[in-house]
Amino acid sequence: MFARLDRKVTPYLFVAPFFVLFATFGVYPLARTAWMSLHRWDLLTGPVRFSGLANYAHLFTDPLFYNALANTASIFVVSTVPQLAAALGIAALLDRPLRGRTAWHGAVLLPNLVPVVAVALVFTQLFGRDQGFVTWVLTWFGADPFDWQAHAWSAHLGVAVMVIWRWTGYNALLYLAAMQAVPRELHEAAALDGASRARVFRSVTLPGIRPTLLFTVVVSAIGGLQLFTEPRLFGVGSSGGNDRQFQTLVMYLYENGFERFDAGYAAAISWVLFALCAVLASVNAVLVRRLVGRG
Repeated sequence: MFARLDRKVTPYLFVAPFFVLFATFGVYPLARTAWMSLHRWDLLTGPVRFSGLANYAHLFTDPLFYNALANTASIFVVSTVPQLAAALGIAALLDRPLRGRTAWHGAVLLPNLVPVVAVALVFTQLFGRDQGFVTWVLTWFGADPFDWQAHAWSAHLGVAVMVIWRWTGYNALLYLAAMQAVPRELHEAAALDGASRARVFRSVTLPGIRPTLLFTVVVSAIGGLQLFTEPRLFGVGSSGGNDRQFQTLVMYLYENGFERFDAGYAAAISWVLFALCAVLASVNAVLVRRLVGRG
């Protein structure tokens, strides 16, 4: 009897810690935040009154929310497109026979191991108005000192450069792993048919790593929606510049929750952000399932 009970109960005891931690740090915060989003909730004093969907109604008519959403989307595009293109090129180079391949892999991954705060602080200094290295280089070509934080396009570019530098190598290794999983017989057959290296890459390699490409695009989009540290340290405060020209969604959430102490409104923002991430993740799952099914 005890042996039979042990066989039935023991597996659940082994997996129980995960579910306990997930319920504590995952399910409960989600439920608590959802409840807060339905209230006028002061961060210091607690709930003021039940307001239903008033926070959401205000959110979808809030121009500052749409400004933060537009900034987030802009930084995502400016950072993700060149980042993934560069990662694909680096992966293609690393997929060829190289001496010291392990050292090259480590060098490519190194930027991702540097703490994001250190990355943001260094690049903020590089893009400094008067003594920044980038401004100093531009003065060689006769340019005047330039305030990178004062304009939307330049601030977005500055934040995007940080993201590109930090995540390109990580994505390159993902692509490299996917490329090495493509059967070499396909490359050899294409080469025997007279296909050039570029044609082999376009017709064999890219279709073979398409699920990984989609994965990195959607994961980058989710990460872009949650962008906070880089733009937060690029400027002063959570407003993202004097005209909020580089304030992201998470920065706007932080401003409302921890500077204005409007926890109910911040919770509504967090749930809209969660919904956007969930939609992107669902789209990725559907696309990958279809691609794998076709394969």
